[in-house]
Amino acid sequence: MNDFLYKYWGIIIKQTAVKVLDDRDQEIIKALRGLKVPKSAAALITYLANVSEATSREIEMGTNLRQPEVSLGMSMLNENKWVTEREVKIDRRGRPKKVYSLSIPIEQIIKHYEEEKGRESALTMEAIQRLKEMANN
Repeated sequence: MNDFLYKYWGIIIKQTAVKVLDDRDQEIIKALRGLKVPKSAAALITYLANVSEATSREIEMGTNLRQPEVSLGMSMLNENKWVTEREVKIDRRGRPKKVYSLSIPIEQIIKHYEEEKGRESALTMEAIQRLKEMANN
């Protein structure tokens, strides 16, 4: 996130730049979805792989997900220990903001799915082989 402060008619205005997913990112999400990764988790993995860290609000804006979808996807990433979360106090008032980042490189996440789908494929092929053997008896 990049913050810019500037004055407009004597008023200090804060402008924030947030990473937005592009066409390449959408292709990554589509590929993850093809592996049966939930939409929100696929978007979060892709977004967080592109930034060093982000708040929940930045993730919402950058991925076009609603807050409940971000929470749902984040719980899946937390279960797999793929995301770290820390709190940052922005000012003296209000609650601290949570800042998220991937705890492992996206390549390791891809490897996880590669291994998972390999196991599933092996089980499927074993079942087919058993069916063939039973059909021939």
